[in-house]
Amino acid sequence: MSTPTATPPANAFDDDDFKAVPKSDRPLSPKAPDRESRPAGHSRATASTDVAVAEPGSDTSRTPGPLHAVPHMSQDMLDAFGREMEAIRKKHMDDRGERDATYIRSIIKAQRRLEVGGRALLEFAWVPPFWVAGVAALSASKILDNMEIGHNVMHGQYDWMQDDELNGRTFEWDTACPADQWRHSHNYMHHTHTNIVGKDRDIGYGILRMSEDQPWEPYFLGNLGYVSALALLFEYGVAVHDLETEELRTGTWNLRERLPMLKAIYDKVKGQAAKDYVLFPLLAGPGAPATLSANVTANIIRNLWTFSIIFCGHFPDGVEEFTEEETADETRGGWYVRQLLGSANLTGGKLFHIMSGNLSFQIEHHLFPDVPAHRYAEISVDVKEACERYGLDYHAGPLPYQLFTVFRKIAKLSVPSAPELQDYLDRPSSSRVGKVAGRLVGGATGVVRGAGGVAKGVVGTVPGVRRATAA
Repeated sequence: MSTPTATPPANAFDDDDFKAVPKSDRPLSPKAPDRESRPAGHSRATASTDVAVAEPGSDTSRTPGPLHAVPHMSQDMLDAFGREMEAIRKKHMDDRGERDATYIRSIIKAQRRLEVGGRALLEFAWVPPFWVAGVAALSASKILDNMEIGHNVMHGQYDWMQDDELNGRTFEWDTACPADQWRHSHNYMHHTHTNIVGKDRDIGYGILRMSEDQPWEPYFLGNLGYVSALALLFEYGVAVHDLETEELRTGTWNLRERLPMLKAIYDKVKGQAAKDYVLFPLLAGPGAPATLSANVTANIIRNLWTFSIIFCGHFPDGVEEFTEEETADETRGGWYVRQLLGSANLTGGKLFHIMSGNLSFQIEHHLFPDVPAHRYAEISVDVKEACERYGLDYHAGPLPYQLFTVFRKIAKLSVPSAPELQDYLDRPSSSRVGKVAGRLVGGATGVVRGAGGVAKGVVGTVPGVRRATAA
């Protein structure tokens, strides 16, 4: 099952129409309104598709694929933005050549040296300095293999080289998820349906509540625990991604249908475990336990790093989610705007971007998944300039802060708001046990809020504390 990288809908304008709209010194539109300013009770699933027109003479027709965050954009503006993005893509696709080939080959060479060096050092892992140095080298090797090489090669970014080693349809990587399965779940499902709740299975990976559009249920009280386990074991979370394990909670999961996929995952995990947890530790002889612990540590470091980069590119503050209704009949321009609004970048230096597989430029990756990723830094200059003119938010921030906002969102979404709790209690499918748990949650939430109000009142009576809080 080899699926090509997703491409935007082709019904907005011809593929060979790459002419960008003339640039202007002034923005084409005012800044998009904050989604939080919507009237109380406003539902994104039933939002009107009418858009406000910012420019005199703009098309006032309804916009296919209502994008709630950009009501200031007409269909003409969406199409124009799409043409600008196509022009950027064409410029870099036409320019591919020796510098791209040299870059990816240098990364592969560095990855192999790190792996060989790390494995050699870990043969003496019972000596603490060798253990630390070996873990560092092996971790870096695994991160490069997964992110800057595997992920990008499997997007077909280097297929033009006609090098069998860099063939995106046949490449296999050092992680638990079989590459063919990844090409379907990531290249096709995720990149086609980016941040569409109910279609993009990267939203929550089947175990987390990551959007207000996901109905709350008591299971999600464990959100923080689930995400902690997912971060530590991220390669296995990705491996079972397509198994749709969330259906286990509803009793609709069909084991027989998923046996071929389970076998492929088992074979891949078995091979990786045999290499990291049996073969190389045994080669260390008496130092086998130390080498085993080092290999486990390297895999955990790789998992934590990959999880952090991916979640911070998709779920920090400011990133939008969409409903299926909002993206119905989406045009190519709308597809590009959705990719932009459903992504966030991470700031950092050159080495940071390399170790992230250049997914620190998640916006550019979602816009241009088949363009060699090392070009994203220079592409980002043109994308940001276009966003300024079209009044589109371009989200970016440092990794620590973005990760903080991700966990804050996960914690917030684990507990229901009053309307969400009532909606759950009113559902006919809710079990008796679940409803009792829901009522207990409601009571506990009320107590916490009451205690918070009392604490606030106490703080307000202490002048010094009141002034510090206000400051």
